[in-house]
Amino acid sequence: MNMSYHSRANRLFRKEWEKLSDHERDVIQSVVQRIQGPPDANEVFADRRTFGERASDRIAAFGGSWTFIILFFAWLVFWTVLNTDVLGPRHEAFDPYPYVFLNLILSMLAAIQAPIIMMSQNRQAARDRVDAEVDHEVNVRTELGINQLDERLRAIDARLAELALRREPAASGDAAE
Repeated sequence: MNMSYHSRANRLFRKEWEKLSDHERDVIQSVVQRIQGPPDANEVFADRRTFGERASDRIAAFGGSWTFIILFFAWLVFWTVLNTDVLGPRHEAFDPYPYVFLNLILSMLAAIQAPIIMMSQNRQAARDRVDAEVDHEVNVRTELGINQLDERLRAIDARLAELALRREPAASGDAAE
């Protein structure tokens, strides 16, 4: 049984969980289920990620950052300056203009990076679905709570009206004397 049930049983009934009657256990479980909030979607989702999913999330996060853009731009500038201005005049450039080898590397990078980013986006979409389910659960719980409050207020209002009707005849009789 869930440890929260045990701790609540100890606090509420001052007994061990096993010593409680079935009715007492049902009451505790019902109360705990009502007071527990919806699960944290991020915790639920993060706990189920595989190594590949965690890696794709990190790669996509880095690949979509300004740090990556700045570093990649610096690498491209370094590559072109090295092959054009430093090694080019000495005819020792390993990738002279039009940079065919650089184009090959960029194509391979794009071929690898695109599916990784798509995997991460798919996971984000799944996380968004979990968030939507949690939001829906909260909305349903809120609506049920409001309906219960409305029923209670109507019952109180009916009881007050009933009490007011009982007092009116007594009050009018007292005024006649």
